[in-house]
Amino acid sequence: MPKTTAGISKEPGNSADNKVRRKPEGISRRGFLTAGNLLGIVAGTAAVSLISLGQPKRSYAQRPPGALAEMKFISRCIKCGQCIRSCPYDSILMAEPGSGIAPGTPYIVSRKIPCYMCPDIPCVAACPSGALDKGLTDINESRMGLAVLTDRETCIALKGFRCEVCYNACPLIGKALTLEYWVNPRTGKHSIFEPVIHSDACTGCGKCEHTCILDKTAIKVLDIASTKGLLGSHYRIGWERERL
Repeated sequence: MPKTTAGISKEPGNSADNKVRRKPEGISRRGFLTAGNLLGIVAGTAAVSLISLGQPKRSYAQRPPGALAEMKFISRCIKCGQCIRSCPYDSILMAEPGSGIAPGTPYIVSRKIPCYMCPDIPCVAACPSGALDKGLTDINESRMGLAVLTDRETCIALKGFRCEVCYNACPLIGKALTLEYWVNPRTGKHSIFEPVIHSDACTGCGKCEHTCILDKTAIKVLDIASTKGLLGSHYRIGWERERL
């Protein structure tokens, strides 16, 4: 029987000393969770770095038809992949971490698979968020970028060879891309067939870039904003006024 004092029994565990329990030594629950979160962040960063390793960085993302201005597009796109699944030609890709493009957003690499300009524009119809403007009903009015002859020195047409590959590939042949003829200065009697892009009609579909026969294409689809110049408002083009 336990000893008693003044009729009060002292059961084991009833003392004040026993009521004060020591906290177990080591990391607290909050500290454990914090450490776990930090470990997760580090592991995630490392995984992204491994995924990104060796992937080419892109300074410009060629978006699908009807895409809003870049920052608006990124904020509106919910990265659902519906436009990607709707494309019958597999032209639309999903950006991966480290690619230089907002991860999960859709883009096109024309050199691989260009936009084939479907008349019904299924990618726009599939977009649930409005990142691809449903107001676009005519694919010929789309502006995915602007084709530019970036290297005149390697374009074989400008070297004097007869090449009309990009011209014949253009879906708006004679409007978005034309050929201008001039005398070859090297021979003085042969013609140069120069491909000329017209920004008022070019949709940026990328068929010209896709079909260029060079190992590294001399014609590329680029961002319109960084490609086009801007004429000052003080200039007056009289002959254009006359046409109007």
